[in-house]
Amino acid sequence: MTDNEFCYFHNPDISETEKKEIQSRGGQANKIKVLEPLEPITLKRGDDVILLLEDTINKVRAGKMDLRVANCMGYLAGHLIKAIEITKLENRVEIIERAILERRTIRR
Repeated sequence: MTDNEFCYFHNPDISETEKKEIQSRGGQANKIKVLEPLEPITLKRGDDVILLLEDTINKVRAGKMDLRVANCMGYLAGHLIKAIEITKLENRVEIIERAILERRTIRR
């Protein structure tokens, strides 16, 4: 509101009804928009996460996914990748430890 000492919401010339209508429209504009339902997917390997990210990127580029949803998916995918890597390392360490224990048992 140029040339006015008040902002829109503090302007005494604007009715409460008008203010509420504008606030309502603003709140509706901020709602998360998922234009198509997302099917559950299995994410057990790094390749699965790559496919998820590829799909998410394509949906964002096509305007079919809200950016907030995409950001959340990217954030969670990063944590998932770390968990997958840690699990792989734990499994490898377990196999190595088992092999070492078997060799020690055979030598005795």
